[in-house]
Amino acid sequence: MASSASAVQVNSWSGSIEIGVTALDPSTLDFPSSATGLKGGSWIISGCSVLRDGRSVLEEYGQDLDQLSEGDKVGIQRTAGGELHLWVNGRDCGVAASGLPPRVWGVVDLYGKCTQVTVLGCDTIPRREETRRATAATTTTEEGFVGMELSDVVNNAILSAYTGSLLNVSLGSPLDSSCSVTSNDALLFHEKCGTLIKLSNNNKTAERRRPLDEFNNGVVMTNRPLRDNEMFEIRIDKLVDKWSGSIEIGITMHNPNNLDYPATMTNLRSGTIMMSGCGILTNGKGTRREYCEFSLDELQEGDHIGLMRKSNGALHFYINGIDQGVAATQTLPTVYGVVDLYGMAVKVTIVHNHNHSDRLRRNNAIMRALSPDVGRRVFDSGDTEVERLLFHPNCGQKAAIVCDGRTALRPHATDDFNHGVVLSNRSLRSNEIFQVRIDKMVDKWAGSIEIGVTTHNPAYLQLPSTMTNLRSGTWMMTGNGVMHNGTTILDEYGHNLDRLKAGDTVGVMRKDDGSLHFFVNNVDQGLAASNVPSSVYAVVDLYGQAAQATIIDDIDLPPLPDEPLDGNNQVSPCSLFSLTPSNDLRFHHLHGNNAVITNGGRTAFRQNCRSEFNDAIVMSNRALREGEMFEILIQKMVDRWSGSIEAGVTAIRPDDLEFPSTMTDIDYDTWMLSGTAIMQDGNTMRNNYGCDLDSLTTGSRIGMMRSLNGDLHYYINGVDQGVACLGLPPELYAVVDLYGQCVQVSITSGSPPMDNSLSLSNATEKSFPIHSPVPGIAHRFHSNCGKNVALQNDGCRAVRIHGFSHGVVLSMKELRSDELFEVKIDEIDEQWSGSLHIGLTTLQPLDVSCPSSGLPSSLLDLRSKVSWLVSGSEVRRNGTLQKQNYGFSMERLTVGNRVGVKRASDDTMHIFIDGEDMGVAAAGIAKNVYAVVDLYGKVVSVSIVSSSALEEAESTKPPSISSDSGSEEEEELSPCENETSVFMATVEFMENHGRNILLSNSGHTATRVASYNQGVVASAQPLPRQLLFQIQIDRLNSQWTSSLSLGVIGNSPERFNFPGTASSIKRSAWLIQRDSVFHNSLKICDNYGPNLDTCPEGTILGLLVDNAHSMHLFVNGMDQGVAAQDIPNPCFVVIDLYGQCEQVTIVTNDIMTIGGDSGHLRCQGDVEKADVVDDGYFDEEVKCNLCYCESCHKLRGDEAYYKRGDPPKDYALPFGWCRFALRLNPRCEVANVYKKWHTAYHGTCVGSLRRTLDHGELVSAGSSSIFCTSETKVELQNGYNDPEENSIQEKDVVKVSLSPTMRYVGLDRFCPKIRFKDLKSQRHHHAQVAFQVCVRPGSYKVGPQSVGASESIDPRFSNNEIEWITKERASTVLYGLLIRVE
Repeated sequence: MASSASAVQVNSWSGSIEIGVTALDPSTLDFPSSATGLKGGSWIISGCSVLRDGRSVLEEYGQDLDQLSEGDKVGIQRTAGGELHLWVNGRDCGVAASGLPPRVWGVVDLYGKCTQVTVLGCDTIPRREETRRATAATTTTEEGFVGMELSDVVNNAILSAYTGSLLNVSLGSPLDSSCSVTSNDALLFHEKCGTLIKLSNNNKTAERRRPLDEFNNGVVMTNRPLRDNEMFEIRIDKLVDKWSGSIEIGITMHNPNNLDYPATMTNLRSGTIMMSGCGILTNGKGTRREYCEFSLDELQEGDHIGLMRKSNGALHFYINGIDQGVAATQTLPTVYGVVDLYGMAVKVTIVHNHNHSDRLRRNNAIMRALSPDVGRRVFDSGDTEVERLLFHPNCGQKAAIVCDGRTALRPHATDDFNHGVVLSNRSLRSNEIFQVRIDKMVDKWAGSIEIGVTTHNPAYLQLPSTMTNLRSGTWMMTGNGVMHNGTTILDEYGHNLDRLKAGDTVGVMRKDDGSLHFFVNNVDQGLAASNVPSSVYAVVDLYGQAAQATIIDDIDLPPLPDEPLDGNNQVSPCSLFSLTPSNDLRFHHLHGNNAVITNGGRTAFRQNCRSEFNDAIVMSNRALREGEMFEILIQKMVDRWSGSIEAGVTAIRPDDLEFPSTMTDIDYDTWMLSGTAIMQDGNTMRNNYGCDLDSLTTGSRIGMMRSLNGDLHYYINGVDQGVACLGLPPELYAVVDLYGQCVQVSITSGSPPMDNSLSLSNATEKSFPIHSPVPGIAHRFHSNCGKNVALQNDGCRAVRIHGFSHGVVLSMKELRSDELFEVKIDEIDEQWSGSLHIGLTTLQPLDVSCPSSGLPSSLLDLRSKVSWLVSGSEVRRNGTLQKQNYGFSMERLTVGNRVGVKRASDDTMHIFIDGEDMGVAAAGIAKNVYAVVDLYGKVVSVSIVSSSALEEAESTKPPSISSDSGSEEEEELSPCENETSVFMATVEFMENHGRNILLSNSGHTATRVASYNQGVVASAQPLPRQLLFQIQIDRLNSQWTSSLSLGVIGNSPERFNFPGTASSIKRSAWLIQRDSVFHNSLKICDNYGPNLDTCPEGTILGLLVDNAHSMHLFVNGMDQGVAAQDIPNPCFVVIDLYGQCEQVTIVTNDIMTIGGDSGHLRCQGDVEKADVVDDGYFDEEVKCNLCYCESCHKLRGDEAYYKRGDPPKDYALPFGWCRFALRLNPRCEVANVYKKWHTAYHGTCVGSLRRTLDHGELVSAGSSSIFCTSETKVELQNGYNDPEENSIQEKDVVKVSLSPTMRYVGLDRFCPKIRFKDLKSQRHHHAQVAFQVCVRPGSYKVGPQSVGASESIDPRFSNNEIEWITKERASTVLYGLLIRVE
């Protein structure tokens, strides 16, 4: 081991030490700025990734080196087998790479935060030259570092040493050996932990794996009991924004060695005290609802949470070092610390140094939050300092602050209904009124403005989607009620805010006695709440209809806007950066190699973001105008890299720029901001600018503007950061580098991507309550039930009248796919243990002839039929345990809770608790199942609250202006005459559609008037079963590629926020696109029907859902077969006028019910055949008649070519034609002509059909050419011409032309076209006819084409062998008549 040397870390940089090996000799190496720049056989471990020659080869390896701290040891080893191993604090992290050459040098990069290391030891002694070089590099004194720029150290600190085995370095100080070795008595996480937990960092760090798929099973405990007055503190390292709920922390008496870890600690019913949210739970039950003002669910990455059991038995919790007071008293003396990485919480680290700078910084932040007189802006100088009330620049992600902070708006109010929360810039004084005027409203949503106060400082608050979701320190007036921390405290309070109009005013005041009053149009609505704290901020939620509001005070109130709010072009008239409604700023089509431009040029993202961190520079499509803001929104980031977005301006045109890998490499005519540094032409001009781009997060906005005097300003979330640089020339382009952590941005001044909550597969938050049941068609319990059950309310309520068991009830009918069966608990009896069981069973209620013997006492004992059920938190199949720790434990249910079960279309069972999907409980569920509920134990009575009509969960619906129960809730399960007649009477497109759609012709015609997308339309009424809905393609535009798609959706389009394309609808959607079928954007079927992109104008496309719930596509009346199954009822037709398709019209006169006498639809050729010849010539077997149009032959799966005859010979199927089987005479059948003769085709004209059919063959004795209009000699090419003189018999024999492909004999020369009028459609068509024949082998000669073709006619046949000639009698047999109609 090498001797130790002092080491330090700084927190000014991101990233940390990197270590690895290289085959490059350091004596001749030109050292790059970082180790990841080494090429030519270099393996570097950076963070938790392994890179070979600068390219990532392994993600998520070992321990994250960026999380190491001073005192940690890290080593690198090349084994005798050529494998690379990383060692951290003496622990092998496994194989990082293999196939290393025998001679490699160790590499250490003192990168980012790591500024000094010490070599601890190596198993072999390096050569003298390398030793001297390594020693020189590693014995730099602290004075040497002080005399250098830290940036020089960061960029040029690669250490290299040759070793045959292990290079071991320490980040710890040698002055105190205890710092470099973790004490055996230190608090760590116990090795035994939750099933999804991964421990690292010497068991100081715990991380929940698969955080985007799983939200629980993340419990960890300390390795030993806590001592009296000992602090157990953790730091939140990583959160995800997918789940509700977050970290929980507490103590338990259970020894981790003996504990069967639950899915979540709140399921533990003994010896456990947990802090969850802002409350305290003891043994899983709430004991203190409002323990402290700070909710654990609102903490952010970097925040600290601690707990301490005092010597007197009192338990205290600490948030960022601040004692929250006594949470519990008289706790047991022997307790373990426990952390539940639940929901959003993914990764934490135990903090041993409780004076850590991060915690101190956050302490100060909280103290500032509690002291609002910080950063006050003086509005009017005088004897008394007065700060004007404005909106704080930190606002909801869909909100914007303009007019110097006086006006707040939702710029895209017709696309989004929430995320419009704004707060005042300072706390309210006693008796000070905060009043706003509603400027603009939209009539798309239900609900409107909400106003109130909160104790949360806006500078440090992670704003929720709506303020009623905030569970601490908040009072809001919503509608005509008042809510405190998300719970209603007054139902009928004052004037209903949902009925206000533009121009009305609302206000709030906290009086000096702590009472809270709301004002509507200056009228006090009375006392709303008491004992409100003194330091509260005003808050306004621009929700639903409310789109813009302005603060009212005594100073020049701006007038109301005249223009109505329209689409995505809504900008306040008083904005400093007014934008024209048709703003044309986009990203240029030229960009870096890893950048991708989407969303019509408004969005840019870096592809392969976890393996590539650069080469993603994008620029504006034109030069910025003077005083014009170019603003982007950060939409996606990854925590894989250090560094982040860089932004600036350049005088270089995009066409003239050779895009480098990073923006800092542009070395002329460019000004940019990188981190906190202002740079010009790649050189730093100044540091510590007013903002740090590396600290921005998802949802942050970055703006750039060149002022009239040539100054460059940056804006962060609308706040001017001051002058960045001076004297910039005009005609500058915006330039952005999607570098490092920043992956995706969108331009905010245009139309950013739609936040389509209905396009998401999983809703992440519940904003709206579920209202059940649906009147009139509720589910029912079957009368055959357990012997202790009494049914009431027409089978909608079940009551257990005796005992604790024999309470099994089943649904009246089978559950369809994705149909939710839900009950609400009406009554419980605490004298019993156990609780309700629920699940699915194949047992039919009618099979239960005697309830006393047919149904068991408990659902757990139901074994006669296959059953799946959830009991407590266990999933069982026929009584056998399948899964533990599933979802919410049934034991915790109480009165008012709702429990539901669903069989999903993917054959999985889901359990719902209060409308929330608990995830997949079981898979492989049978098709025909009934819901089954067991009123067991304490659950005595339940009522059904679900209906047989499939409805979308209200918790994921945006609000609708319509509050009446829609017709979709009254649909019957099966089609009826009334349903069909209603549909046919109202068949039209719905008024809610894509933004580029224009409806005309009484809603029957839809036209896309702009661009190539945003053209989704839907039927106004649900599609009844067995009813064919058809449209006609009216207009195509060849300027675009691709074309329309169509399908059905299971949700009412009235409430849809349609995305740009139908393929983006990811909930309850089945779509046919090109020749594939998609379900929720996932392809489920290939090669289905014809390619819709090839359908010409005039094509009629139809959709039908049959009684078996299967969807069919019809093309020109031809059924293409089943496209998808398990289609819900009701469903709506959806059509996407995409690409080439610009207009469609509903074909109302052709809407028909399938299945009756008129339901047998045939190809057009089949219809025309009867007008050509008598039916007596044709085979009576209809199945022998085949249509070879594109849709039909693809549906059958026909190959293009087949072989037939003896010897076998190729022939092509007549694609594009309709074939009608002709009668074969008995002679042909006996001779087995069909099997042994070859297949060919002969073109002819309509006038010759009858004579040919009468003869039964193409060549007849004594007949002149019945196919030639004149007596001309047929001349053939290449030696096939007959002599001029010949016998009389030879002159009378006619040569007949055949071909193995219709591509040849179907040409106009052989098959002349005739024009006719279809009496039904009154359209004119052209028709051609030909014969399919059997020709005797050896009776014909193979020759070249005779039409003068210069190109290949059929790729399977040479032009020199495509025409067959026969003169022999009885050598051909007519096999089929071919017709083609155009």
